[in-house]
Amino acid sequence: MTSDSDDALNWDGDEAQTPKERALPHGWNAVGKGSDDVGTIEDDGTVTPAPVDEPVGLSTPMLLLVGVVGGVYLLYTIGWIVGGLRLQPLASFLVSDVMFLPWFVLAIAAPALWFLASWVLTRGRAAWIRVAVLLAGVVLLVPWPFVTVGVIGS
Repeated sequence: MTSDSDDALNWDGDEAQTPKERALPHGWNAVGKGSDDVGTIEDDGTVTPAPVDEPVGLSTPMLLLVGVVGGVYLLYTIGWIVGGLRLQPLASFLVSDVMFLPWFVLAIAAPALWFLASWVLTRGRAAWIRVAVLLAGVVLLVPWPFVTVGVIGS
């Protein structure tokens, strides 16, 4: 036999309640952390679950910009390959191939690494921050051996 005072100390069933089951009467608004999970109790007693927000995709201008900048980064990768191969005979006078090769590989991978890092690290930020970081990579990762010497060289 349990008394009312024993029921006050009994917490059975508390963990069974999930955030989806929480609801407020119609006209009330939940605020703060977890407020998106609170549903609404309608006048007839039914519980309307909280609306689920679908992830928003990229806008058309942002998608176009990401495609163009991605293409520029791909051209930069090709430029680093061609320019680095043209630079290798000259660099062999200054440094050994063991020192040249890791930096050559890193220079080839730099545009792809910048694109990936800017994409991951600017997730959830304002769009102008992602654009600024992507355009900063366009300025900083120019394949200078290809730009200065080119394919023909002198």
